[in-house]
Amino acid sequence: MAAEIAQQPDVLANQLAVAHGHIQKVARRLQELAPRFVVLAARGTSDHAALFAKYLIEVKLGLPCGLASPSTLTGYHARPALEQVLWVSVSQSGASPDLVESARTAAARGALTLAVTNDPGSPLADASDLHIDVLAGPELSVAATKTYTAQLQALWLLVDAWSGGRAEGVADVPAAIRRVLDEPDLDGLAARYRFVDRIVTVGRGFSYPTARESALKLMETSYLSANAFSGADLLHGPLAMIDEDRPVVVCAPSGVGGDLLRPVLARLRDRGADTCLIGADELAAEYQVTAHVPTPDVEESLAPIVQIVPLQQLAHHLAVARHRDPDQPRGLSKVTETR
Repeated sequence: MAAEIAQQPDVLANQLAVAHGHIQKVARRLQELAPRFVVLAARGTSDHAALFAKYLIEVKLGLPCGLASPSTLTGYHARPALEQVLWVSVSQSGASPDLVESARTAAARGALTLAVTNDPGSPLADASDLHIDVLAGPELSVAATKTYTAQLQALWLLVDAWSGGRAEGVADVPAAIRRVLDEPDLDGLAARYRFVDRIVTVGRGFSYPTARESALKLMETSYLSANAFSGADLLHGPLAMIDEDRPVVVCAPSGVGGDLLRPVLARLRDRGADTCLIGADELAAEYQVTAHVPTPDVEESLAPIVQIVPLQQLAHHLAVARHRDPDQPRGLSKVTETR
């Protein structure tokens, strides 16, 4: 896991060099077909990449976008009308039977189907009209790291090109991640959380998928009970469970998402919560957080690609501190076959 975390700058730089042209061709096809609605289907870590794409599509393209429930097609055998719909399946392996079956069903019901995977020869790629290879290379650790950031960047490049953008700022992302990796490691923060059984992660807007993915990493590598919330949802009830004994990790980019988290940070401060802020230096100082992990300042929609990296490192360090094997979590396998 540690080695694959460290590979991410090279993976992302290679994707920019090798796959960007193909992604632009896919985007031009989408511009020509002009779908009126987008449905995203994914599981696990890829579901968080899909959620990131949902924010991108709604903000940058102004298109309605939803997350699919594949079981409605594969289990309940629903047959929705999907004309003028783009059905996007996001999967590292491209091997999950429910994603393959739902993509085939979506195509039969009139949708244009696109698969975003790390395997161009996968069943999901074969079942879809279009395919984007994220080019992450073999990933041996059960916990996904480089495949996740490669998915995020590929989806960002697709939506940017589809919206007529010029990929501004994305070339800075590999270097920004190298800076994160070159910073002092997170052993101190891992030691702080070593004996914690419950933790909460929070984000808003583009950073909400980061909160969800970091919670998953902590659960699968350290066996913590980790709950991820949108900052808005946290204030609608779950805030009641927050106190000084339940650490809160807040993923806060500069920009709109960071501003939307201000009321959350104020309430956490008022409750005396043990709060760790990832990113936004100005918020860390203003709300007097317990711990702060700074990250390079990039455009807000690109921040999730950078800000997940210290959280991947935290999950790895915490697992080691708790004498767990982050590469082979108990009872988990690399490919999970669901229906």
